[in-house]
Amino acid sequence: QVELMEFGGGLVQAGGSLRLSCAASRTMYKINILGWYRQAPGKERELVASSTYEGSTNYSDSVKGRFTIARNDAEITVSLQMNNLKPEDTAVYYCYADYREPGTDTLRYWGQGTQVTVSS
Repeated sequence: QVELMEFGGGLVQAGGSLRLSCAASRTMYKINILGWYRQAPGKERELVASSTYEGSTNYSDSVKGRFTIARNDAEITVSLQMNNLKPEDTAVYYCYADYREPGTDTLRYWGQGTQVTVSS
């Protein structure tokens, strides 16, 4: 079992910045994908950003140019630097990892979520 622990949520004014971090509870080798989703009240969970083991990244159109994802496979962490935050970025942010143990299928692991609130 893998646990993902998130850090760094909070309250910030529009135009401000926050950095979210996520760390795994144990060593995992060659995690396929590390990334972040978010879910605002009354809305479906949406993908914010993802990073593959091979080094490619993907961002939702709504955060391109403002958010940056970075992973550290040695420390088993993934971060999300969020700049120029907008009120519509308010949501619970979840980190996730798509990982396959040798000899098994790929599973998705989730963090517990961290609240980000952007005031106008």
